[in-house]
Amino acid sequence: MPTHSLLLAATFAPLDWAVLAGYIAILIISGWWISRGKHDDATDYFLAGRNMPVWAVICSIVATALSAATFIGAPQITYAGNLSYLASHVIISATIAVLFVGFFFIPAFYANNVTSIYELLEVRMGRGAKQAASAMFMIGQVFSSGARLFMVGIPAAMILFSEQTPTQMAIAIGIVTIVGILYTLTGGISSVIWADVIQLFIFIIAAGAALWLMLSYIPADFATIYQTLETSKKLTVDSGIDVQGGLITVQTTSPFTLIAAVTGLALFNIAAYGTNHDMAQRMLTCRSAFKGSAAAIGSVLVSVPVQAMFLAVGLGLFIFYKQPALMGDAAPTYELSGSHEIFLQFILREMPAGMRGLLLAGLFAAGLSTLNSALNSMSSTLISDFYRHIVRDKSSRHYMLAGRCAMVFWGLMLGGFAMFCVWIYDPADQTLISFALSVMVIPYAGLLAVFLVAIFTNRGNSFSAIAALFVGMIIALAYEPAVWKLAAQYVGDDYVFNIGKVEIPLRVKFEVMATRYKLISFPWRMVMAMVPALIVCLLGKRKSLQVQPAIADH
Repeated sequence: MPTHSLLLAATFAPLDWAVLAGYIAILIISGWWISRGKHDDATDYFLAGRNMPVWAVICSIVATALSAATFIGAPQITYAGNLSYLASHVIISATIAVLFVGFFFIPAFYANNVTSIYELLEVRMGRGAKQAASAMFMIGQVFSSGARLFMVGIPAAMILFSEQTPTQMAIAIGIVTIVGILYTLTGGISSVIWADVIQLFIFIIAAGAALWLMLSYIPADFATIYQTLETSKKLTVDSGIDVQGGLITVQTTSPFTLIAAVTGLALFNIAAYGTNHDMAQRMLTCRSAFKGSAAAIGSVLVSVPVQAMFLAVGLGLFIFYKQPALMGDAAPTYELSGSHEIFLQFILREMPAGMRGLLLAGLFAAGLSTLNSALNSMSSTLISDFYRHIVRDKSSRHYMLAGRCAMVFWGLMLGGFAMFCVWIYDPADQTLISFALSVMVIPYAGLLAVFLVAIFTNRGNSFSAIAALFVGMIIALAYEPAVWKLAAQYVGDDYVFNIGKVEIPLRVKFEVMATRYKLISFPWRMVMAMVPALIVCLLGKRKSLQVQPAIADH
């Protein structure tokens, strides 16, 4: 990540600090209030006694999904592109996914009374399948949540330091990580869900305030703004299909197209809602499968307007910074440091005191919500799927305390990967949202393949499930440009290979591979990694078929 100097710390006024301090105070008081009850029972700690109201679970799912990537990355997308992200990822593919998961995955989880969703694979394919899937989830969660934690470090470093060097970014990430760990330790999944409700409320207020202020800064009526955006092709949606001379080709470079929405993005979101314990755990805290499914479907209905507000902010930023003729004397004259920080720069340069604090509080609310949920789900999976089989016949309180120790461990792992992202993220290659989503393909490809086989077929066993998880991960990594870029950096020119009589440095070959795979966006990598993994898993003969049918208890 490039180093740049932007004296934003100096723009944070005392009123901003007061608002931010107020948010932290609300966080502390609410955390204490929510966690006053005893949590000596591991089932209560990890599943909230399956007694959470649907509306609270909806809010928690939305708060988890709307991470710092949404807060910073959604405006970046519409600032530089169009509304394809809203149509393809937020509406079409997410709707397909929650309906699929709600009708098939959630009922199967409830019917088999699982604490960790990977226990379903043990019933169906054996313990090896369960533990391999759990391990894949935890590795993938380090990647995905670590990438999102990195994004929270960007504004934190801007506030704390006048110059954002990699070292200062790492310090800011460390501070946010410690706060997240301490807060998550208080009271289990019920505390996380209720905290998510509060943080979603703060997040929505921040989004609404940003959109209102953005519109107030543009000296034009809505009709003029709309016409400018339409002329600039900002209100279009990419189909992802090109027709030239009777030849039909499918775009693979853009991740958010209509064709991607019903293929790779749909598969990606099914994996996100159905095979990621971070999301599915919330649905398991409801009283029944029907209510858990309703929570999943309801989360999309709430998420769409919230994400639409941030995408609208990006359109406003395009008018504000890229249309000086329309802005007139109100047009900014300073130089921007990069599109990945466009919204943050607007907040810290253009917003009045107090509003800056409110918007940054909303951003930190999104970041901490993602961190809290990740720590809880990873802890739950580690204890349920591994620790209980190693340390047997202990009290429920013992397993709960072990879960808290696991939270500290995973918090340190997430913080470490977030710091690593400071060095590997290049804003010239992809947007922040694409960066956050692309790393999730690595675990999702194999996990989705195994769950589809487990729920819909009589095939598969531990060996084929483990092989499928491995195949999905390796293929996803092979299509990841960052892997080849890193390899090129650490391979010297002394390593060569021959093409005919020509010797080519291995470093050059790796750079070519990185450039080639940049043309394949993450939804298509999901398809190309998931399909082979699915075939591999299907090759295994079933061990047993004890899984209960996926029929919701209406």
